[in-house]
Amino acid sequence: MKPSLPAIERHPWPPFIPRDPRLLMLGTFPPKPERWSMPFYYPNRINDFWRICGIVFYGNRDYFWNETERRFRQGDIERMLTERHIALWDTGMAVRRLRDNASDKFLEIVEEIELERLLMSHSTIGAVVTTGEKATAVVAGQMGVEVPAIGQPVCAEMAGRSVALWRMPSSSRAYPLSLDKKADAYRVMFDALHIL
Repeated sequence: MKPSLPAIERHPWPPFIPRDPRLLMLGTFPPKPERWSMPFYYPNRINDFWRICGIVFYGNRDYFWNETERRFRQGDIERMLTERHIALWDTGMAVRRLRDNASDKFLEIVEEIELERLLMSHSTIGAVVTTGEKATAVVAGQMGVEVPAIGQPVCAEMAGRSVALWRMPSSSRAYPLSLDKKADAYRVMFDALHIL
């Protein structure tokens, strides 16, 4: 008898799209709810995404961290994203976890983001940034471009305009690069896109 496939999980949140977004940042899929410190993107306490943003934008890795409550401060995060015109979503709309974790290696994307449709709806987005290998592969495939080197953009025609795709280092602690070096790479990208 064949083992049954893991259940399909649908993405728990809508995209976060502030007014006049200029940049769309895409991960793969959230971890399981027991790993969340907030019901928002990059919720895992040990994921460094919000620490990278704290360093880049405020010079403080713990800018978004509430030590007393052991959680990220979602309200402050949403204000920063809104002020800087940064939208967030993920590339997996529905996935199967082939192991009991959020590792890209063990995520099967069953339904991908409809990237072109999203870009058609938000004509101010001029760049897409991916924060992991699987997310980059999905976006590069939909854009019809080669997967770019980490920290380097490639341009593609999509939704009737030129859109830059930037592949950035994963913010997962499993990715073998120090927090400061990750922040340096993200700073270069944000600076090039005039987000700083």
